[in-house]
Amino acid sequence: MASKLYSAALHGINAKIVEVECDLAPGLFNFSIVGLPDTAVKESKDRVSAALKNSGASPPSRRNKRVTVNLAPADLKKEGPAYDLPIALGYLLVSDQIKFDPEKKLFAGELALDGGLRPVSGILSIVIEAKNRGFKTVFIPKTNAAEASLVRDIEIIGASNLTEIFEHLENKKIISPYLNSDLESEFSKNSEENSEVDLSLIRGQEKAKRVLEIAAAGNHNVIMSGPPGSGKTLLAKALASILPKLNLEEAIEVMRIWSVAGLLKEDKSLLYKRPFRAPHHTASGISLVGGGAWPRPGEISLSHRGVLFLDEFPEFSRDVLENLRQPLEESAVTVSRAQGSITFPAQFLMVASMNPCPCGYLNDSLKECVCAPNQIIRYKRKLSGPLLDRIDLHVEVPRLKYEEMSYEPAGETSQTVRKRVEKARVIQVSRFSGDGILTNREMSIRHIKKHCALDETAEKMMKNAVSKMGFSTRTYHRLLKISRTIADLSGEENIKSDHLAEALQYRPREEV
Repeated sequence: MASKLYSAALHGINAKIVEVECDLAPGLFNFSIVGLPDTAVKESKDRVSAALKNSGASPPSRRNKRVTVNLAPADLKKEGPAYDLPIALGYLLVSDQIKFDPEKKLFAGELALDGGLRPVSGILSIVIEAKNRGFKTVFIPKTNAAEASLVRDIEIIGASNLTEIFEHLENKKIISPYLNSDLESEFSKNSEENSEVDLSLIRGQEKAKRVLEIAAAGNHNVIMSGPPGSGKTLLAKALASILPKLNLEEAIEVMRIWSVAGLLKEDKSLLYKRPFRAPHHTASGISLVGGGAWPRPGEISLSHRGVLFLDEFPEFSRDVLENLRQPLEESAVTVSRAQGSITFPAQFLMVASMNPCPCGYLNDSLKECVCAPNQIIRYKRKLSGPLLDRIDLHVEVPRLKYEEMSYEPAGETSQTVRKRVEKARVIQVSRFSGDGILTNREMSIRHIKKHCALDETAEKMMKNAVSKMGFSTRTYHRLLKISRTIADLSGEENIKSDHLAEALQYRPREEV
């Protein structure tokens, strides 16, 4: 009679339960794994055989005849080494070398040749799915236990090797369930870590700092333009220091993505800071958006609930940049393949920086631009109009004068600015309670009509701006969202003319 255990397969950032069936049959010796396995799964038979032998069990051999392992459902692709543990235990169960009840238990883990258990990716998603499907216990490598313990109300058994699993299942030597400390207090304590770059360390550039404050408050995308060395990269890094602190729910949401990508550190149970990703301009479309034969999250999903910094924006391939259109608009990215589609979350704050021309000194006050007109045109054409239209805030970062660099007093600290940002975010959370959104940038047209009322003076100003400057409907709505954020920072219920006037300053020079 065949044995049946349970494991899980990753599908995007979610997991699906997989039944691991093992059967012995008469005939010539053969060890086969079926059910759409990839190469890593097919190689499992060699790891399992060696691990069983070195753990004191009898491995599949010619005496055991035909061994067939089926991973069901058979139409779901299986990848990775996480099936090693359930395959090994399924074989032991069907060959009567061990006896235990596999019901309500889920197994995942890679086996070393000596029987040790190695960590696998996506454990957080696997445990969440196990809990949702009514499983009571999850058996995983010990180094994955801290991550898995973020899911409450399910028993986590972390083991170092196969022998420990044998002894626990046969009640010879019980492994104590892994219990995490009080997550809320642990998270609150560790989230107080100081940021690498504080706003007070950046001299001058007050307009750019104001733009970053608005961006952080409403989660609006930003593009900065200026000559080399004017501080664009430093400003982008400082943005992370004024964003509201990551809360526990957001941290688990981010960790789920990072776990699937295999980026979490072993034995570390939580991420305490918002992600800050800065891919190089040679990055491919797949590395940025996600995908591959076995779709994995890209940089935009890895920066979910954090910052995606694209330095030297026009140096990215135009095809790569055009992939950003859907995520910027919908806060999610869908990777489509012949077998189906997978959607990854992508609620990120994009900060881009660029030079005004290839040499970087167009309209500079000190250095003369050496670029030919056609070079400048080609450089700017790398950024399409529809892409730029999806970026809320455009700001120039000019060269600093000597007096600003050396004598200007330090500005506000990141902590001071963050308090204003957090106050504005609290207003937004209260405003959108029950709507499933958190920030002004996420507002739909329905929300805009309800929450972006203009006073009479602001209404006239908006009418003149739209008629004279030729704003698109998207730009019109973005202006209202930015004005709403500026009003929130001022603590105003309605959008006033000065809020709208400030928002108009942050449109591209070509439009204004």
